Order: sequence, then C-alpha cells, then structure tokens
Amino acid sequence: MLIIPIKEGENIDRALKRYKRKFDRTGTKRALNSRKQFVKPSVQKRAQIQKAQYIQRLRDQEQF
Repeated sequence: MLIIPIKEGENIDRALKRYKRKFDRTGTKRALNSRKQFVKPSVQKRAQIQKAQYIQRLRDQEQF
C-alpha cells in the first residue's frame, strides 16, 4: 500500500502527481498486467532477447 503524506497547504493535484509517480516506480501496474495471463517461459525469453536486440541496435546507431 502506498502512503503519500500531504503537507499542510499542499495542492491536491501535486499530491496526486506524487502518488502517480510513486505508483509507476513501484511497478505495480506492470506486475498486475503480467499476471493477467500466463506467458510461456520460451515466449518470455524470446521477447527479452528481441528487446535486447532492439536496444543494441539503437546504441549502435547512436555511436555513428
């Protein structure tokens, strides 16, 4: 459970923004989405390799 202390006189929009940022950083939403449906380990590994290849391509382009 996330707890966001609100300072006296603080705008509620600012506190909500802090909550959203903290929620994103914890990775809760990502974990919930991954649990919605089972993904075979081979498919997970393939996606991880594709992501690594994509990042490597971006870094190679950046060097030139």
